[in-house]
Amino acid sequence: MIEWLPWLRDIPAKAPAALVHILACEGSTPRGAGARMLVTEDALHGSIDSGQLELKAVEQARALLKQARGSWQIHDYPLGPLLGQSCGGRVRLLIEHVDPASLGWAGHAADGRVLVSTLMPGRIERHVDDHALPSSLSARGDKPREGASFAERLGQYRRPLYLFGAGHAGQAFAYHAARLPLQLAWFDTRPVFETIEGVVIVPEAALEQCIAEAPADAAILILTHDQALDYRLARAALARQSIAYVGLEGMAEKRDLFDAHLERDGISAYGRSRLTMPVGMPSFLPAEPDVIAIITLAQLLQLNAS
Repeated sequence: MIEWLPWLRDIPAKAPAALVHILACEGSTPRGAGARMLVTEDALHGSIDSGQLELKAVEQARALLKQARGSWQIHDYPLGPLLGQSCGGRVRLLIEHVDPASLGWAGHAADGRVLVSTLMPGRIERHVDDHALPSSLSARGDKPREGASFAERLGQYRRPLYLFGAGHAGQAFAYHAARLPLQLAWFDTRPVFETIEGVVIVPEAALEQCIAEAPADAAILILTHDQALDYRLARAALARQSIAYVGLEGMAEKRDLFDAHLERDGISAYGRSRLTMPVGMPSFLPAEPDVIAIITLAQLLQLNAS
């Protein structure tokens, strides 16, 4: 998901390259903070804009290639008449002549991890530290100076998705989820599915423990072959108030039955209201598994944006 990372690992070892990084932005801007592009003398990899901002950044980056490896600069640009753009926003760029010898941190970088950068004389020191809190940076005010440090979360946030059931519906969900910013954990109890890549076969008694061990912000999708098992998993998920989403297949009659049993088992009205059943959109039901999966996964991505 971090498109610039493979370029950074490969290209600077072959030819001088400068990394252009949108450090902060404000107002209407073509790309957001964290966007990067890699510039060599004769090529561009990635983009931060399709207009004058990018042209100016490329000019600055190629000028920096004439300086020592590790050199860095910070530039501020208002996206107005100066650049012939009408966005009205502001962008702060960090441009550095990449030193391949300083890229040890890149082997630890991955979506969701936190990268800490410290501006030093003639170099930028970096390390991955998942305990650091991402910094809030501004495109206005004084530019960061030597000694300044900031942290950013790499890539997109990938919500954990715990999927129970490897039948036709589960396979549709897994197929589409693999192409989205989600961390899929996929479970079934039936050995017949053990040849499907990604499925973890566990004893039925262990499934509720899987829910108990799910991250606090996980989404839970329950698509098993057994209604009694569906109920036990739903009850376990709803008992954890931090779980972000609990969804099941089933129509109105199943929902009414589950609601009555959940109330009997002590799940509050608020807890029961957190159950999404059926998954997808009622106006699209009945529908093919792929349609239900696409609609539901889009709803989960809305959770990421909220």
